[in-house]
Parts: sequence; C-alpha cells; structure tokens
Amino acid sequence: MNITVVGTGYVGFSNAVLFARQHQVTSLDIDENRVALINQKVSPIADDYIEQAFEEDNLNLKATLDKVQAYEQADYIIIATPTNYDSETNYFDTSSIESVIAEILPLNSTATIIIKSTIPVGYTAQVKSKFKTEQIIFVPEFLREGKALYDNLYPSRIIVGEKSERAEKIAQLYLNATVEKKAPTLCMNATEAEAVKLFSNTYLAMRVAYFNELDTYCAKHGLSSLDIVRGVSLDPRIGQHYNNPSFGYGGYCLPKDTKQLLANYKDVPQNLIQAIIHSNKTRKQYIVKEILKKRPNVVGIYRLTMKAGSDNFRDSAIQDIIRELEEYNIEIQIYEPTLNQEKFEAYALQNDLNHFLLSSDVILANRMSDDLKQDADKVYTRDLFGEN
Repeated sequence: MNITVVGTGYVGFSNAVLFARQHQVTSLDIDENRVALINQKVSPIADDYIEQAFEEDNLNLKATLDKVQAYEQADYIIIATPTNYDSETNYFDTSSIESVIAEILPLNSTATIIIKSTIPVGYTAQVKSKFKTEQIIFVPEFLREGKALYDNLYPSRIIVGEKSERAEKIAQLYLNATVEKKAPTLCMNATEAEAVKLFSNTYLAMRVAYFNELDTYCAKHGLSSLDIVRGVSLDPRIGQHYNNPSFGYGGYCLPKDTKQLLANYKDVPQNLIQAIIHSNKTRKQYIVKEILKKRPNVVGIYRLTMKAGSDNFRDSAIQDIIRELEEYNIEIQIYEPTLNQEKFEAYALQNDLNHFLLSSDVILANRMSDDLKQDADKVYTRDLFGEN
C-alpha cells in the first residue's frame, strides 16, 4: 500500500513508522525542520521505540513538504493534525482537518481518508456531507506520549468508525501492523467511535482527579497517601495503575477532550463530567496554596513536561501553577533541557542544573528525578511511585 500520513506529531509520526515497516509511507508536514529530521532518520518526537525502529528496521519512509507528491498516489491518507479546543465556541478547532481534506479531494478522490485527529461527536457525518464524499472514515487513537509507537504495536483495541467491508479491511490493516496480531477489533458507526474516544479520555481524567483528591485529603489530615493509595489499589476492580498523584492532568488530550465531551452534553443531564474539570482546577489551586505557605522568594520549576520520557508540555498542569504563583510576585525560574532559549513566555530558563538547584528556594517537580536527589529537602512533589 501507498500510505500518506499528514502531521508528524505523536499520533501522525507513530502511525507513519508503524506502517513503514510493511508499506510505502510518506510523512507530510509544513515544518521544514521536521521533514529534514525524518529524512535524516532522526525522530522529531521523543519516543524510544521510534528511535529504535530507525536504527533496527528497514523503514519504507520518506518525509516531504510537497502535497501533490504526497496525495496523488496514496491508497490511504491518514490525517493527524492538531484539533485544539476553542473555549469561545465550545468546540474543537477542526479547521486543519478540513483544510487537508479540501487539498486532497481535487488531487485524489479515490483514496480512503482516515481521520486520526480527535474530533467532536457527530463530526465525521458532518464533514462527509460538507465535502460530498464517502471516502472519509474515523479511526480513533489510544496512544500515550512517549509510548506512541509501542501502543500502536501492542494496542489495547482497534476501533474503526464504520460498519462495512472497507472498515474491516482498515481494521485488518492496523492489526497486521501489530506485533502480536491479536488485539480486539471493533467496527461501529462513526458517531459511536467518536464518543468512545472522548469517554475513554474523560474516564482517565476522572481517575487522575480521583487520586489527586485522595492525596489532597491525606495531605490536609496528615495521613500517608502512599499507604492509602496502595490499599485502595489492591482491589482488583480498581487496580494498581494510573493511580500516582500529580499536580493535575494536562497534555495533548485530557484537558481538551473533557471539555469537548462536556460541550457535547448540552441538553443532557450530567454532574460528573463537569466535576472532573472543576476538580482539576481545584487541585492546581491547592498546590499553589501549599507552595505559598513555604514563603519562597524564588520557585524553581523542574521540567514543564507532564511525565518522564516525554518532550511535550502543551497544557501541562505546571503552567497554570506558574501563572498563579506569578500573581503573588514570586520569582519563577524553569529548568527545561529540551528548550534551547533564554525564556519560556516571560519566565527565565535556567540551563545549568546545579545553579538552578542552588538558586531555588522551592523546587516544583510533577515527577521526581535523580537530578533532584541532592536537594530533595527543597523539592515539592506529590509523586508517590516515581513513575508516570
């Protein structure tokens, strides 16, 4: 197959590498630097499995800026462009998807267009009607940052948003690219597939919020969060996963997906979905109050990223905490080795780790690291297990 993947973020590039092990794949992006990196066999995202694939697998993969070249000969075109949540419209900004579809159809009207971007419930039907084509199909992704290729190679499930022979072929295409060839596959209507994605991520956000509220309770009453979380998690119905307290959920998916799901609940009774979003805000406000009790002059932020092994810090919880601390005239400095610049927004970046540690009165770390052990007495974290 000739497969084109539009977008080279976590979703797009992990899909490109997944299929390049068996098919001819073209990665299309508008960023010259990312295209150059890929053609030099350098991953534009932090992902150990992708880096390993570049070293060990004979990938049939090329990157390009040329849309005509990318689209004309493609059998499948996978769209994995960003869909940020627009708080004014209460809707994902899907303009990037529609722009790509508008470019594809005049060049290749027979290719199957697979949307991998996260979209609102009901969107696939709307966009098929708008462009007067049946060539569009939604296939949700369930990937973790830093583990995107692994989660493609060992998927929890493969869901295709259509009940048809074509959908079965797409499910088989993804299944054939996996390592074990035994992931459950489900073909369902597009609207149901869209809902699966949003409800899955909102459940994960709820789980984060739950253990964060448990941790807040323990901190307020002088109880051991570690003991209580362990005791609760030993119940097999709850499980010992996704239970490590943090400063709040963030990243590419959870903040925007929870808000979009809440917007889709218009005219539908609900309490829980709204509460999940409010809980995350309350958790960050609580963290700020705890830091203020320490009366620091300089607060050091150890990493903007959400988790270890990731280079993504979009909508990370720590950024809201930074902005609120600034309102109290506290000096902020940030240690983020993935950024080669002097400032992040208005905040000073400190590239020398030792100087960062010495000059900070309090160090905020969403996840602990060996880098911080020498100054552990300065570190404020809610990390219990030293893992994501």
